[in-house]
Formats: sequence, structure tokens, C-alpha cells
Amino acid sequence: MEDFIIEKVERKSKVELPENLVFGKIFTDHIFEMDYDESNGGWQKPTIKKFHDLSISPAAMVFHYGQAIFEGLKAYKQVNGKIALFRPEENVKRLNRSARRLCIPEVEPELALKAIKELVRIDKDWIPSKPGYSLYIRPFIIATEPCFGVRASNNYKFMIILSPVGPYYPEGFLPVPIMVTDKYVRAVRKGTGDCKAAGNYAAGLLAQSEAKDEGYSQVLWLDAIEQNYIEEVGAMNIFVRFKDEVATPMLSGSILPGITRMSVIQLLKDWGYNVTERLISIHEVIDAYNNGKLLEIFGTGTAAVISSVSRLKYNDKILQFNDTKPGELATKLYEELTGIQYGKIEDRYGWITYVD
Repeated sequence: MEDFIIEKVERKSKVELPENLVFGKIFTDHIFEMDYDESNGGWQKPTIKKFHDLSISPAAMVFHYGQAIFEGLKAYKQVNGKIALFRPEENVKRLNRSARRLCIPEVEPELALKAIKELVRIDKDWIPSKPGYSLYIRPFIIATEPCFGVRASNNYKFMIILSPVGPYYPEGFLPVPIMVTDKYVRAVRKGTGDCKAAGNYAAGLLAQSEAKDEGYSQVLWLDAIEQNYIEEVGAMNIFVRFKDEVATPMLSGSILPGITRMSVIQLLKDWGYNVTERLISIHEVIDAYNNGKLLEIFGTGTAAVISSVSRLKYNDKILQFNDTKPGELATKLYEELTGIQYGKIEDRYGWITYVD
């Protein structure tokens, strides 16, 4: 593995964070960068340097053909003072899976993990100590070759930046309202919906904006073909707790394989729940609600961890849950996951990686 070049910035003053952190608005002192040149041996010069703006050609292929992928994970300051990452190796696997789909060269997993850990170690003073707060880690790769030819780029830049964050939703752990849309589609099977490609998120912005205009926090997408089966929310996977089953949409190729989703499935199985990954019709959800067989709906994701749904709207039908109190199972899962992440609960699964 190539040695890192580290150009460390010495701060003249202590890191001072605002009392209430807005998600993803503040960035730390350093950035990790590594460039790829097809004609010169691939990935080279992994460097940690001062956070800075990029100088990039307006003809860079990322701006024209959308070769851009990213990941999201967090560093936590545990109750014993240790710095912990939650399943970072899974983020690296998913980054490379996205890279393969978008014809982007993969990054050596060991190098990517080392880069994440080293960057967090250098900027550890930016990790908030406040409960529920953390340091968000954003690895991403963009195509940088200046060219108008419609093909895969020959040059790329892999970067990692860090941002101290509070809760993803302003409501915190309070339930959030979600709107189901059949006006637009986000992704189709065999497309790029199961990748963390930047274009997937751009495709959801209009629906999300319209949902917010109606007082809803996020959009729940339906499948693109039949417009019948629920898939995922823009920022999280979805779970439906029926009376005798906890169901989540199966990974059909248009749903992001969430790492929190994977962890929740494991916890639920170990707790003895009947967990299924299957097709879930929006009409099945509505019928279960009408028949008293729907107990709660919640989302899972790195940013929000667990989010109960307070209200679900589909056309003129509104499924009303509790506006002020998260669901019973959602609360239990949130406490278990955050307990492991912050070191309050034993990590029985080996999910935690420590930053030395």
C-alpha cells in the first residue's frame, strides 16, 4: 500500500462548535485526496491536506455525464472517550459496488479504510461530545477528465471530507411525516437505484420539494413498473411492522442496500421477530392500517439511524400514527444501535472499528 502524504494544519485555537449543529453545514480542517490516471498506473498520491476548494475544468466529465458516487458513515465519541466507526468496511464494499456499476475504478479497501481512520484521527477534535451528535464522514469519487466524449472518464478524484453533525431531522428522534408519491419514479430495477450515485438523489429532489410544500419530511417511493410496491425513502430504507411480521422491501435492484437496514434485520432476527424481505404493496399497508393490523412504520439509515413515521399520505388517504412518540420497536432499535455506537451497550457483533 502506498504511503500517505500528510500535510497537517496546526490550529491556532480550539475547535468551537455551535450549540445546535445543522446537518452537513460545517467542515473540518482536513481533506483526503487521491487521483486516478488511467495512463499513469491508476490511483496515486494519497494525501491528507488542508480543506480547500477544488480547481477543476468546466469540461470535467462529472459535470456532463454524471460519474459521481459517494458514501456516508459516522465517527462517534463513545462514553469511555474512544472514537468508534460503525461497520466502515461495509461502506467501502458499497462504494466499490457503486464504482463498478458506474465504470469508476475501484479503490483498494484497505487503503480506503486507512484513509477514513487517519483523517478522523487527525480531526478528532471536531467530534461532538453531545449525545446524539457525531462526525459525519463523506467519501466520494468524481470523474475529472476534461472531455465531451460519452464514455467512462480516464481520470478521477477520490476524496473524503468530514462534518460535525447533530440530528438529521430537525425533529430529532421525534416521528416524521412521509408522503408516498406515484407522480414520479426514482429508479428502476437493473438501473442504478442500488448504488449511491449522485444522480439518484437529484432525481428525487422535485418530489421531495413538493412533499415539503405539503408538510412532509420525505418521500416514500413506489416501484417504477407497477407503481404498487413501496421501495425506500430518499434518505432511508423502510420497515413495516404488522401484527405478526416485520417486513422490509426486498433488494430488487432499485433499492439501496442500507448498512443500518442490514444491522436492523440482524437485531430483529436475534430478538425473535418474524422478519421478511419481500414485496410490500402500498394497498397492503393501507388495508392493514384499516384492519388494525399495522402497528408502526419506521425508516433506517446512517444519517437518522431510526425514524418513526408519524403520518403516511398516499393520494387522499392518510395513515395517522403518533405525532409525538416514536413507535415501540423503533425506539428499542434506536436505543440498541446508538447504544452500540456510543459504547453504552456491548458490541456483540464486531460492528465497531476503533480509531487509534
